[in-house]
Amino acid sequence: MPDADVSDDIVAELCTVLFSLLSRRDRRLRAEQYLRGLLATPGRKSIRNIAAHLGGAAVEQSLHHFISTSAWDWRPLRIALADYLEHTAAPQAWVIRPIHIPKAGKHSVGVDQHFAPHLGQVFHGQQALGVWLASAELSAPVNWRMVLPEPWINDPERREQAEVPQGLGAESTEECAVSAVMQMVQRWSTPRRPVLLDLRRGGISAATGRLAAGGVHFVARISPSSRMTVADPALPGYRAGSLPAQRILELVKSMRAPVAWRDAAHGNTLRTTLAAAMPVALPGPAGARSQRLLLLGEWTNPAQPPSRLWVTGMTHLPVGALLRITKLNGRVEEDFARIGDRAGLRDFVGRSFRGWHRHMTLASVAHTAIALGASG
Repeated sequence: MPDADVSDDIVAELCTVLFSLLSRRDRRLRAEQYLRGLLATPGRKSIRNIAAHLGGAAVEQSLHHFISTSAWDWRPLRIALADYLEHTAAPQAWVIRPIHIPKAGKHSVGVDQHFAPHLGQVFHGQQALGVWLASAELSAPVNWRMVLPEPWINDPERREQAEVPQGLGAESTEECAVSAVMQMVQRWSTPRRPVLLDLRRGGISAATGRLAAGGVHFVARISPSSRMTVADPALPGYRAGSLPAQRILELVKSMRAPVAWRDAAHGNTLRTTLAAAMPVALPGPAGARSQRLLLLGEWTNPAQPPSRLWVTGMTHLPVGALLRITKLNGRVEEDFARIGDRAGLRDFVGRSFRGWHRHMTLASVAHTAIALGASG
């Protein structure tokens, strides 16, 4: 049975809007077949399982060819999906979310030992970054970039077998996140939104410098130990030199103000926490001048140090507006937990780099269909 949350009208509209970009009729038919298979197939959404649900061996062969070896370009579909969401969901931000896909073997593209911060451990599998368009009510992924570790980048045989494009080099998770955003900024027509990303593992200066140079507004979560200097002579700590971000915010906790926001994990319940922001200077990338940013902190317990910290170049926005942007990450986390596996975001089985991207594109469409159905 099809996913109960999905309206056939929504699916039909997505098929018309997106798959009309495929030049050949047989590809349009396969795309719709695959999308409906993602939505209707119970359990794991592998090509084999989708084909078994839809019709057997002949369907499996045609879908495998369509996803893994056909020549259609997934990028126009992603742009069209983002444009569709712009008109239907009014996104407020682009949220970068990592996705960790455990794998038992070693041949699937990008498989290696990766560290998953939210698990606090190393896992064997694939790691990727998704760019999600998010509002307080709905979020969906529109772009993907896989983290390719050094063993893949430096092994010509593995690259050739997985059809990894020439020119694609090794990137850290943070570099991968920024690259996914910059691809959209430089090549897509989708309106720019503030980018919300996590830089707690480092690379703050390089990532924020690259985004700022591209004219991209951002709010980046940072570690409490990240060091910077107070940039306003009228504020405490101005002459103290480089300080941990947490210490800087503790100096101005008397400036905290209550901010109301919606908690996506609990039905968009209205909550209030304390927040404060102050201007800081962050050392720029090598050879560059210091970046003037705003340091934002949130206190869930007023008697404790700030529980979450961010830096942003949007110094013109009030504290409340900035904190509410950060809460869109909760919308993405909730939607990924509720919809991601139902749409098959972690279910591609195959070795092909292009096949993975095609599957992720169509799984993103499936995710969008479920999300729109649930919010309607």
